[in-house]
Amino acid sequence: MNPRQLQQMAQQMQRQMQKIQEELGNTMIEGSAGGGAITVTMNGHREVQAIKISPDVVDPDDVEMLQDLLLAAVNDATRKAQELAEERLGPLTGGMQMPGLF
Repeated sequence: MNPRQLQQMAQQMQRQMQKIQEELGNTMIEGSAGGGAITVTMNGHREVQAIKISPDVVDPDDVEMLQDLLLAAVNDATRKAQELAEERLGPLTGGMQMPGLF
């Protein structure tokens, strides 16, 4: 393979990577906890877009439970976003972990 072909392949891979990154930014993932009492929506870049809290779980005498549920919902959404990124980028990266992407 000559250097020009190698450069073209690298450019094509870069374009595909940019397209996938753009798609991830536009894809919304939901994580939840407490049977849906708290829902966290984030994009494929793991940026939180929305948090919904059911009034039923708001207990001023048990703020700790609310904090735990919120943390669980954020972690659930983060895990799902990472799995989505790995699924979308996996074929392109051959399963390699790319710095800054995961």
